[in-house]
Amino acid sequence: MSDEYFFGITLTGEKNTHTWDPYSNIDDADMVVPNKLLIKSVLLDVAAKEDEYHVVEVTAPTCMEEVKIPIAVLKVGEVRSVSMELEFPDAPVTFKLIQGSSSVHILGHHLIGESSEEEEMWEGEYSTGDEEGEHAEDDEEATARKKKKITNNLKAGGGGTKGSTKNNLLFKKK
Repeated sequence: MSDEYFFGITLTGEKNTHTWDPYSNIDDADMVVPNKLLIKSVLLDVAAKEDEYHVVEVTAPTCMEEVKIPIAVLKVGEVRSVSMELEFPDAPVTFKLIQGSSSVHILGHHLIGESSEEEEMWEGEYSTGDEEGEHAEDDEEATARKKKKITNNLKAGGGGTKGSTKNNLLFKKK
């Protein structure tokens, strides 16, 4: 089961960088609990200056290398907030206000540990050969039922809707 905590930071012209790294103070890498950062929104402060763009950039690790990319461009009178579902499964992640002098707030969730749902999903994907044989039989039966239904629809003229016979023929070819 995972624990979920609120995550919030404010970037300003004076303090324009913040790095999220829950592993920075851990000595034993084998004892590390998985952490994940989920960013939900980026908001421009209510006292932001007009006619000034505020650009937030993120630097994060990927499977190949590190990526550095803007995630929000905000301006009074145009866009004051951006909602998103931006997930960072690996640390460190650095947020930087690369343009603008007013405050920008970044909000989200810090997840610690693995949820039981994730574990069940992984367990479901890995099974023994005996179980796979049972599922294969179920899949074959379902496929046979679908073929029979398509054949019946074709014979019946597609269920009475105009053009459905042609659509069913195209579906059957795939």
